[in-house]
Amino acid sequence: MEHASRDWSIQDIARLAHTTSRTLRHYDAVGLLPPSRIGSNGYRHYDERALVRLQRILLLRQLGLGLPAITEVLASETDEAVALAAHLAWLQSEQHRLDRQISAVENTLKNLNGGNQLMAEKMFDGFDHTQYKDEVEQRWGADAYSRSDSWWRGMSAAEKAEWKERSASLGRDWQQAAAAGLDPLGDAAQALAQRQFDWLRAIPGTPGGGAAGPPKLYFTGLAEMYVADERFAANYGGASGAAFVRDTMLAFAERTL
Repeated sequence: MEHASRDWSIQDIARLAHTTSRTLRHYDAVGLLPPSRIGSNGYRHYDERALVRLQRILLLRQLGLGLPAITEVLASETDEAVALAAHLAWLQSEQHRLDRQISAVENTLKNLNGGNQLMAEKMFDGFDHTQYKDEVEQRWGADAYSRSDSWWRGMSAAEKAEWKERSASLGRDWQQAAAAGLDPLGDAAQALAQRQFDWLRAIPGTPGGGAAGPPKLYFTGLAEMYVADERFAANYGGASGAAFVRDTMLAFAERTL
């Protein structure tokens, strides 16, 4: 016996999905998520199929895909169960990788605190820097990955440490600026955006790398991805910090690029 169908109001969906009614209306406006029905009072309502579609949209947003790309994915992958199963497999793989990293760090701490010899073969489990190779190549081309990978492998240990500290310092400064409530349009925030631009320019394989620097479309796309992908948002203190970075970078792009 089939269960009775039901639907939810736009306010209910916004609350359940931790998004906003404005975002849902925008998804409707661009043809990505039309409401299942519109009541006589003009309110939007969404049924179970719409909820499944929204879940897929949000999952793809976390991977950094823009709305046009998501539209193409949903149009080409019409079997929702198959698509969600594939995404679940990826999430489980990420969970496994993070579990390995946690175990490796816990083991290092245990040995450090106990005065024991470190076990090098266990320290870097789950830290394979090539794990995003397919993702990078899909987004920006095989040459982008090859050039950046060769650049990284060619560094000495000291150069790698210096680069990591430069990156960490930039991330800390972004977090401090966001926590201080700086105006994204202000000089201090815009100076950080310039540093972000210069940091990207220094990475071989980055579109526009070198003297010119990354083009506007690439720079703004990254800004949006910092919010959409929680892996990147974590570098800036979470969603609110990433939103500050995005707003600052978008303002910088409009002024400068």
